[in-house]
Amino acid sequence: MATTTAAFTLSSSDISSSPLSKSTTATLTKAGTTTGLEQTSGMSRRILKATETSIADLISTTPEFTYTADKANKVYICNSSADSTDYVTVTIHAEEIGRLYTGDWMFMPWSASDSNSDIRITAPSTHTNAVTLDYMVIGEGNAA
Repeated sequence: MATTTAAFTLSSSDISSSPLSKSTTATLTKAGTTTGLEQTSGMSRRILKATETSIADLISTTPEFTYTADKANKVYICNSSADSTDYVTVTIHAEEIGRLYTGDWMFMPWSASDSNSDIRITAPSTHTNAVTLDYMVIGEGNAA
């Protein structure tokens, strides 16, 4: 059985009148079980210009991994660009959930229930630079 642990630490000595320090971890398991997630798309990199892409499109370039809808999938996305003006917009079902600026990342659950639940990543049409995007899905995928 695979064991995958996600860890998050947030700290600041000057964000408020008292120091902030929060750490948490989670063992990633299959839906409704204590069995660890066993599949991953692997860490990948994509260079985006002013185009739109989706997590499903990104994963389709990794044929050894297919995600399973409505299960315990987790998505990691990081904007690894060097230019501080580069960002991507992240949407699900045409609803903007946020922007990832250079160095920003996100880690979240993803049901992947249908094409409307796909996570879309868009670099603005005004960008002249390519945006470097690192991404990975960990989940209840099926080995192809």
